Amino acid sequence: MKAEIRSDSCGLEQLIAAYDEGRIRDQLVLTDGWPRRWSGTWLVGAGEVSWPVRDMGSVPVSSSKPVRQFTWRARQGHRPGLQFMVCTGRHHGFESLEEQRLLLALDFLGVSDVLPQPFCLDFEHRQGRSQHIPDFLAVLPDGSLWLFDVRPGNLIKESDALKFAAAREAAAACGWHYSVVTEWRPHVHGVLDHLSSQRRPLKDRLGLRQQVEVAVGSGPVPFAELAASTSFPVVARAHVTHMLWHRRLATDLGCPLGDRSLVWPGSAAMGCG
Repeated sequence: MKAEIRSDSCGLEQLIAAYDEGRIRDQLVLTDGWPRRWSGTWLVGAGEVSWPVRDMGSVPVSSSKPVRQFTWRARQGHRPGLQFMVCTGRHHGFESLEEQRLLLALDFLGVSDVLPQPFCLDFEHRQGRSQHIPDFLAVLPDGSLWLFDVRPGNLIKESDALKFAAAREAAAACGWHYSVVTEWRPHVHGVLDHLSSQRRPLKDRLGLRQQVEVAVGSGPVPFAELAASTSFPVVARAHVTHMLWHRRLATDLGCPLGDRSLVWPGSAAMGCG
């Protein structure tokens, strides 16, 4: 039986598919002192600063900038752009639709900040040295950091896998989480995409949210019945979606969202604009 993905209490690990690195880690040079020999170059203020990996845990992330600029041109093979995140109140750059999907999920989970292309990692492997720029560094609400690479599984080459393995070792040395996002669990992205349509502040001049909270107080209610129980069902649909995004209500992210989807009170309520 498929495990339920509760939208009000899930973490990112429950939303993305697992990535198998295989034995590629064996190609890295991780002999004594490697955190001193590996380095990360950051863009802080107006200049580049390099730190040994062992010292990157103290880098001022909030004052850092992407080490590589985003570019747009006609007929390019990927889809870069800017994604507005409610949780940070700013736009963040992405280089592909897959990266945009990750930013949307991070917005739903309520991270404190996101730095695209945070640093250039210089690392050692059996064939010499290589460099890698991870895709995102996210600051979680508790202050911990999560480093990400994003690449569809069928596009990961051996050279990519080696870079991802190096990024994982560097993140672990800094006390950070690390994930390679290759794909999402079924239906997760579609549901989050729909919920995001009502993620911005929404005024409740008709007092519908209180009616919705009363209606789900005795247990899960199908989406359509929940909206229909209010004084203005059509308008209530937008508020139910808004409350689901902000986790004041909850549903199963692992199932398509429709009129028969069960909705219940959220156990991890967040501020709702």
